[in-house]
Amino acid sequence: MHRWSSHKEVNELVDGIWEEHFKDHHVQVSGPKPKARFKDQLKVVLLDLYVAWTTDPKLSIGVSMSSNAWQTGSRYNALHLSKIIVTFIHRLAEVGLIDLSKGSYSGPGVVTNRSTRIRAAEPLQEAFAEARFEVADIEVAEGRETLILRSDDGHGHRSAQIDYEDTDFTNSTREFLEAYNACLSQHFIDLPQLDHPYIERPIHTGPRAGEVQRVPIGPNNAFVRRVFSRGSWDLNGRFYGGWWQQIDKESRACIHIDDEPTVEVDFRGLHVAILSKEMGIPLEGDPYLLPAGLLPSISDEEQRTFVKQLVLTAINAKNEKTTYSAFRDGFPAGSNGKSLTNAKLRKLLDAFVTKHPHLSDCLCSDQGIRLMNVDSKIAAEVLAHFTNQWVPVLCVHDSFIVNHEKTNELIDVMQAVTTAYIGGPLTVTQEFPGLDQFMSTGSNPSADSYYAQRGLPERTAGYCYRRDRFRASREEKKEE
Repeated sequence: MHRWSSHKEVNELVDGIWEEHFKDHHVQVSGPKPKARFKDQLKVVLLDLYVAWTTDPKLSIGVSMSSNAWQTGSRYNALHLSKIIVTFIHRLAEVGLIDLSKGSYSGPGVVTNRSTRIRAAEPLQEAFAEARFEVADIEVAEGRETLILRSDDGHGHRSAQIDYEDTDFTNSTREFLEAYNACLSQHFIDLPQLDHPYIERPIHTGPRAGEVQRVPIGPNNAFVRRVFSRGSWDLNGRFYGGWWQQIDKESRACIHIDDEPTVEVDFRGLHVAILSKEMGIPLEGDPYLLPAGLLPSISDEEQRTFVKQLVLTAINAKNEKTTYSAFRDGFPAGSNGKSLTNAKLRKLLDAFVTKHPHLSDCLCSDQGIRLMNVDSKIAAEVLAHFTNQWVPVLCVHDSFIVNHEKTNELIDVMQAVTTAYIGGPLTVTQEFPGLDQFMSTGSNPSADSYYAQRGLPERTAGYCYRRDRFRASREEKKEE
């Protein structure tokens, strides 16, 4: 709903499709006159189809075909898209420009419910292939809402967005998010090992298990917003949206910002550490490291992974039954995690409580949504510190990614903020040292030896093209 471009070639593509298929197609729409031109609304649909096609020609887009879903006055509809979208989608399918798979509905909360899906058909794909513009020429629409308030649907499924009245809190929070997104947009953030601007990751769970998903890397998948839950500004509030949150830790270690390496710094056992601090009991060592051999045929490393996932699930769950079920849902069929019985999972949870008895009442008590709000406030302060310097820092909820020369500053800020919010600094961990940390050692270090030890990937031709195009675009905007 928020793709936009004023690029000349984009307009030519939209004009051509409009003239051929829509100009003489009489559209009757009841109600007030739409706030956005019909052709502009068609442009948004075509741009979204284009971005999906460039990511993966088989990728489909979910779209509501209910006219009630298109509220032009909603704060979540910056381009004022109207119910004419439904008519346009039917027309695009009628003339063979899109493939359309109709949605279904089986009752509230039923997992088989799904929206209508659309994707570019062969004629539109050919038009896209001949078009003389790129994904980099498509932007996030000005005015897209950065502050999302969601309801609780009562079924554990995706909840609805709620319109709300602005307050001093929402205005100040939105003002910061707009500055933060502006900062991100002015810096080149990418993965040098990628020749194509996407990363492929296997899908392990759900109906698409075994398939491969493409995650787009670049500005079109980097718009960050804060999402609050259950209709309350005191629940959740985490930062969502950046592509760096959608890839694994190993890939994140290769992220470059402005063509320079980065370092990721984590809070160790963040939610467990916050709960312990709230109770006045310091958390020492790795909270998820329990005595070896609790479960036969499970390695020590895998046991720690299971304990961490189980505890985090229990902190978020309302009871033991949902904890164990949700735990297994997070593992692929045939894996050790999928096969763990309730009895085995209870054994791991009991061992964790034995090590940390003060946390017993915090498990299976729906604490997660509140703790997310606490860590979102910590994240907001950390990001604000660097945004005020126009330094981009990437947030992954309990960790932050920063230029490798600012690692010590990041750690200082993380510890200062946690001291202010929860009464003391939390332990941080990192996989690699930053260049600033490395150069401060007493062993006559050099930048060359640092880079050699990091083992960073070579820059591909595709990465260099994206980097150079980004720089050229920045220069063009300065001249304008």
